[in-house]
Amino acid sequence: MSRLLQSRPVRIDEILATADEPVFSFEFFPPKTDEGEQTLRATLEDLRAFEPDFASVTYGAGGSTRDRTLEVTKWLKQEVGIEAMAHLSCVGATREELSTILDGIAEAGIENVLALRGDPPRGETEWKPHPGGLHYSTELAALITGRYPFSVGAACFPEIHPEAPDLAHDLRFLKQKVDSGASFLITQLFFDNEAYFQFIEETRAVGIEVPIIPGIMPITDVKQIKTITGMCKASIPERLLEALEWRAADRDAVLQLGVAYATLQCAELLARGAPGIHFYTLNRSPATRAILSSLRLHRPWVARQPVRMEG
Repeated sequence: MSRLLQSRPVRIDEILATADEPVFSFEFFPPKTDEGEQTLRATLEDLRAFEPDFASVTYGAGGSTRDRTLEVTKWLKQEVGIEAMAHLSCVGATREELSTILDGIAEAGIENVLALRGDPPRGETEWKPHPGGLHYSTELAALITGRYPFSVGAACFPEIHPEAPDLAHDLRFLKQKVDSGASFLITQLFFDNEAYFQFIEETRAVGIEVPIIPGIMPITDVKQIKTITGMCKASIPERLLEALEWRAADRDAVLQLGVAYATLQCAELLARGAPGIHFYTLNRSPATRAILSSLRLHRPWVARQPVRMEG
């Protein structure tokens, strides 16, 4: 384990509270094949040099990657030397099974958990709680904070959760997540910064004061990003979509545009006071590496204006 990791705070809420510069973090998913594992190892070799503040590991739909999520999270912290956060969802597990998983996380020395409701198992469209399990991420956050000394994060949605009837309902539920123990939030991916800044205003107005880290996914493939945004109901601005479709036959051109757009997006977010950037890497490093290199070179957060606004 690196000395650097040992000298830093290990809880993400403490990292955010003590950081004097923006916090940068990466999200990975557990590989399903030997080739996927090799790709992830190469990606980590590239990105570890950037000394990220933390990295998170996703939890597959229906809990399909439960064991691999913990394995990769342990690997990140114990062998790679990056502070790690395990995703955990309510899907497919009883309360007792969730406690067993959390026991394993604690035994591994991991101190950060992202509490999620989770998506339905593959092939199902309707989310159903497991008999004897939990219904909501608020219940999971309360279970974690009531029994474990973890730093708990939660998800939020600048363009409103797909199942929420309106913004007011979504904000009330988000406030419940924070009241249940979530000490920081990470947003769903978005491509319109004004959606984020407006969301910040709305959350502060209802008394949500925790740090809200914007989640950014660099676009590298037109078909892929259409599929992803279609699943999570995130929107792509019309002008960006037109520019992507015009370049769709040229993968390099799409990658160049995606990196340029995400770099400018992150620069504005940081200049206007976002506490950091959480990169959705899709287990690849080139785009994230290029964006973060540029950000750290130009340091747009210097003399930035805080994003927090009085309600």
